[in-house]
Amino acid sequence: MYKTIFKGLICLLIISSCKNNTKENTTTIEQKEEKIPEQPVASEPYFELSLAQWSLHKEIQSGKLDPIDFAQKAKELGFTGVEYVSQLYTYKDAKDPAKALQQLLDTLKIESEKHNVQNLLIMVDGEGDLAVIDEKVRNQTVENHKKWVDAAQFLGCHSIRVNLFGTNDPEKWVEVATDGLTKLSEYAATKSINVIVENHGYLSSDGALLAKVMKNVNKPNCGTLPDFGNFCLEREGGERWGAKCIKEYPKYKGIEELMPFAKGVSAKSYDFDAEGNETTIDYKKMLEIVKASGYQGYIGVEYEGERLGEIEGIIATRDLLTNLSKKLN
Repeated sequence: MYKTIFKGLICLLIISSCKNNTKENTTTIEQKEEKIPEQPVASEPYFELSLAQWSLHKEIQSGKLDPIDFAQKAKELGFTGVEYVSQLYTYKDAKDPAKALQQLLDTLKIESEKHNVQNLLIMVDGEGDLAVIDEKVRNQTVENHKKWVDAAQFLGCHSIRVNLFGTNDPEKWVEVATDGLTKLSEYAATKSINVIVENHGYLSSDGALLAKVMKNVNKPNCGTLPDFGNFCLEREGGERWGAKCIKEYPKYKGIEELMPFAKGVSAKSYDFDAEGNETTIDYKKMLEIVKASGYQGYIGVEYEGERLGEIEGIIATRDLLTNLSKKLN
């Protein structure tokens, strides 16, 4: 009888031990499964892409592309926002320039709505220099820009981009640039429009100086449009455009200085290697600076190269931004 009971106890202990081992093994497997790292999933870019009209200026100026069709072309290329360039449209030679400009704006608005793209900004050129020493001339420049503030409001844009050409005396430039921007920004505020400055050559490409002007103006609707490539401080012969650059501001330092005031970003590009990387600008580094600043708006593609055709260059820039952004998310 005792032998039978003893055998029974041994069997119970064995069965209990097996159950415990099974539970321990199951727990071990589950723990191992929890330690398997999840594979990264490709995500969408953390920004939307817009197309700067200057990327197509050769096709427009040659007559190959009607500037009225800009919104359609941008949509075809996969962009959701557009950035207009004032000098690519003709209206000033009309008998009634104001009426001609309004007719143009009516058409552009219809086209943007038809193709479901967002009008973001107007890059304004040819309306005078906002940083000239002569106050009378500076004030007239402010007046010249007001119609573009009105145009931006009509189109549903958030900003107009202006230039700060004028004197090249750094101390005087800060003073008069502050004055010109302040006056224009005060008017633009009544229309809920931003006035933004691009690093576009000479003293406007000095990141520290332009940041100083922004702090002086100190208005919520006055900011910057950091451009990855426009950091030339001086060209041969004192030329504003076209001539060889002989003095350049450190581009990555400049972008870092301008991003705190950014209301837009312009991804300038010139050429690409076989792997699709821009050959003169470290785009990964640029995007890291942009992201670290907390900027969440559109990034505009602005191809300005010579080797690739405009459409090819636009696509290469677009794809580089998209691919890099996924790695930075």
